[in-house]
Amino acid sequence: MSDYIVRATALEGKLRAFACTTTELVRELSNRHGCLALASAALGRTATMGAMMGVMLKGEETVTIQVRGDGPLGKIIVSADADAKVRGYIENPLVELPPREGGAYEDVQKLDVGRGVGEGFLLVTKDLGMKEPYTGSVPLHNGEIAEDFVYYYAQSEQTPTALALGVLVDKGQSVKAAGGFVIQLLPGVADEDITYIEEQLSKFPHITQLLVNGATPEDILQRLIPGEINFLETYPVSFTCDCSRDRFERGLLSLGAAEILSILEEDKGAELVCHFCNEKYQFDEEDLQELLQQAETR
Repeated sequence: MSDYIVRATALEGKLRAFACTTTELVRELSNRHGCLALASAALGRTATMGAMMGVMLKGEETVTIQVRGDGPLGKIIVSADADAKVRGYIENPLVELPPREGGAYEDVQKLDVGRGVGEGFLLVTKDLGMKEPYTGSVPLHNGEIAEDFVYYYAQSEQTPTALALGVLVDKGQSVKAAGGFVIQLLPGVADEDITYIEEQLSKFPHITQLLVNGATPEDILQRLIPGEINFLETYPVSFTCDCSRDRFERGLLSLGAAEILSILEEDKGAELVCHFCNEKYQFDEEDLQELLQQAETR
C-alpha cells in the first residue's frame, strides 16, 4: 500500500479527522539517516504527525516540528507542507536503549522512545505566509511523541484531540509499518458521541498492529467514529527535500570571501551534507576559486 492520508468529517461537521499510512516515508527516512530502531520510531512518529499537520494547511503554507529533548536521541526536526511532502532528521540515529517489555509481536521490540527523547520542549512553527511565522511551544509530556502532541493541542491550540502514532520496527532494524490518526472535536459534540469515542479508544489496538494486518486509514477511522463519516480527500505522502547544489553555493557565498579563502587554503575543497536527506555536495578547488571571485566582487 502506498502512503497516503485521508481527511474526513463526521457528526454534522463537529468532528474532523485524519488518518494515514506512512510506512514508505518512515522507511526512507530511516534508510537515509542510517537509523537504528529507536531513532526510526522517534523520527517516524514525528514525521507521521508532520504529514498530517501539513495537510491541515493550505497552499504554500508549511509546518516545522522540533522535538528538543535532553535524551540521547538529541534533536528531531520535521518539516511538511500542505501536499504532505515531508522531510526530517534526527541528531543521533545510532542510539540504542534496552527495550521495554510487551512488544506487539515476537520479533518486535517495544522501544523506549520516551527515555530516548527525554525531557524538554515541543515546538511547532507554522509559516502561513504572513510577516512572522507562528510558533507554539509546550513542555514535552513524556517524550513518546503522540502524547506530547495531545498536550500541545490542549495547551497551545485549545482543541480536544485524540491521536495515535506508531512505527513498527523488527529486530532486524526494518520498518514494517507506520501510520497514525488525529481526531479533533469541535464545539457542539454531544456527550454520547464523546463517550462512544472514548470507549473505542480505550479498547483500540496498537495502530501498527492494524496496519500490518491490512487495515486502511479509512478502516481505522470507521472503528473510532460514530455514525456516518464523510471522507473528503486523500493525499499521497512522500519524502521530498528541496536542497540543491545551487542552494549550497549560495550558502558558501554568504560566508564571505575571507571564509571561502580559508576553506580553499586549508582544505582545498568542501563536502557539504544536507541534514534532511544526507545528500552530499562536493566543491573542489576550482569550484571554490569561482565562488571566491564572486564573493570578492560583491
